[in-house]
Amino acid sequence: MSKPFVFEKPMGMRDTLPVLYQVKQQVRKVMEQEIKGWGYQFIQTPTLEYYDTVGEASAILDQQLFKLMDSEGKTLVLRPDMTAPIARVVSSSMKDVSYPIRLAYDSAVFRSQQREGGRPAEFEQVGVELIGDGTSSADAEVIALMVSALSKAGLQEFKVAVGHIGFLNELFLEVLGNAERAEELLRYLYEKNYVGYASHVKNLALSSIDKKRLLDLLHLRGGEEILDEAKGMSAPEGKKAVADLQELFSILDLYGVKDKVVLDFTLFSHMSYYTGIVFEGYTNELGFPLCSGGRYDQLLGEFGRSAQAIGFGIRLDYLIEALNVKEPLNPRTCIVFSPERRKEAIEKSRELREKGLSAIVQDISGVGNVDEYSGRFQEVIYYIGKPEKGEIQ
Repeated sequence: MSKPFVFEKPMGMRDTLPVLYQVKQQVRKVMEQEIKGWGYQFIQTPTLEYYDTVGEASAILDQQLFKLMDSEGKTLVLRPDMTAPIARVVSSSMKDVSYPIRLAYDSAVFRSQQREGGRPAEFEQVGVELIGDGTSSADAEVIALMVSALSKAGLQEFKVAVGHIGFLNELFLEVLGNAERAEELLRYLYEKNYVGYASHVKNLALSSIDKKRLLDLLHLRGGEEILDEAKGMSAPEGKKAVADLQELFSILDLYGVKDKVVLDFTLFSHMSYYTGIVFEGYTNELGFPLCSGGRYDQLLGEFGRSAQAIGFGIRLDYLIEALNVKEPLNPRTCIVFSPERRKEAIEKSRELREKGLSAIVQDISGVGNVDEYSGRFQEVIYYIGKPEKGEIQ
């Protein structure tokens, strides 16, 4: 008995059909042009990396890594993010290139799903890394570029929430005494479970003053007006974080994007290598962030070439969903011909393509249902039967 065909895909894997592929290609092209316009150079890294370098440095949970063995028994992973591979490249192949370095990428990343929940295990990210510059100018440049790339892609109604890992760490360390006690609170913040956070704080063995400080954190979301309040409730190191955000806002104003940015001191990322400013982009069309980024000043040191750095990644599938684009921007024309008028059809297609248009030349004898087939196109031109007087022979 022959084995039946299996048409199911591995968990979390998706097919990209022609229309969606074209839409993604158009959005990707617009964003790449904008990123190049800011002086970033695109880079490509291997799909497979060594587990004990990129895999361990990626900050992605071990159970989310796709692992396999090479012929020598070394453990490999499908790249789970792009920041760690780029850090490897900068510390090896580009070790003689002086800082700062501006790199960009458009690549698929892979994260295993433990159960089917509609989340893809393979998805495409477009992003940048600014390596070797620890200034607020670099922070503002990266955020402004992300805003500009999203806008050029056609996204209009969106906001970028900005927080600071340093502020959270210092506040929790001062109030709770150690990082271990802060882990559960940070998990609530990452999950945006503010009710759970508040309930947990109320049950902690702390003074009423310290509990109030932790609960007041939930109100530190809004515009520049909350900076003074944040400064008043922070430790000395936390005040530096607030000053960093104050300077960041002033520079974003020069870029003309300050109206797109809001402050959120509760913002926390699962990417453990973030050390300073973190940010996420939101739109009303989605209930989750479509892009994110942050400062990671220690990751490069793990590869032997220390440097301060910041970057962002935009999820292309989420962006397409937010844009709600159903059809490609460049329509296709179909030229249906009968054999005796093949020459006219081919010449017409050449004329359209020279104008930058998309043209299909289709022999009518190769089509079963002409009405159904022609309905796939925005325009259909027919060259059927013998040409009339005055038409090209």
